[in-house]
Amino acid sequence: MLHSTLNVTAFQTFMIDTEIKLPRSYSSILHESKQIGFSMPSDLQTGSLLRTLVGAKPAGKFLELGTGTGLSLSWIVEGMDKNSHVVSIDTEEKYLSIARNVFESDPRVSILCMDGATWIKENKTSKLDLIFADAWPGKYNTLDETLALLKVGGFYVVDDMLPQSNWPDGHAEKAEKLIRYLEGLDYIQLTKLNWSTGVIVITRIK
Repeated sequence: MLHSTLNVTAFQTFMIDTEIKLPRSYSSILHESKQIGFSMPSDLQTGSLLRTLVGAKPAGKFLELGTGTGLSLSWIVEGMDKNSHVVSIDTEEKYLSIARNVFESDPRVSILCMDGATWIKENKTSKLDLIFADAWPGKYNTLDETLALLKVGGFYVVDDMLPQSNWPDGHAEKAEKLIRYLEGLDYIQLTKLNWSTGVIVITRIK
């Protein structure tokens, strides 16, 4: 029970999850993104969660599927230590050029313009500490192959699992099918967060 002298309403202000410290590179990437009309940034809350999870994996190896312009990548990089490495993949060089301009001098970051499913199939022996699947590869296709890359204790994160205004017809059924499939796997622990854009966090346990 809360102490009787505690002002509950005032205390709740400490738990406002929209007051988030942004990564150092976030504002410049956002500005450049708006300049080219990029309108698919990850939610700030999701970014903050990624930064926290990445921070739990010293000398970690991370994969982002769906770089976009590098907004979510900025959260991942912000959480990494000096011995970590992230591979971030997208198929749109127009967007990737913004991310490259920001991160090309950071040896911990590899940005690739290619199909994510191809990378997954070509790197079957990789063992990763965190995978953020923000594109169809690793989420709606090549899912089993992607999860096979995850170390025991590693995190798999997907967002946009709550209905979005830009979902095409039939996408809600695909999202529901994905959730039900993940819930049926016996080698993971899964938490669904009805928060932000709808986030699922998985830990591989065997």
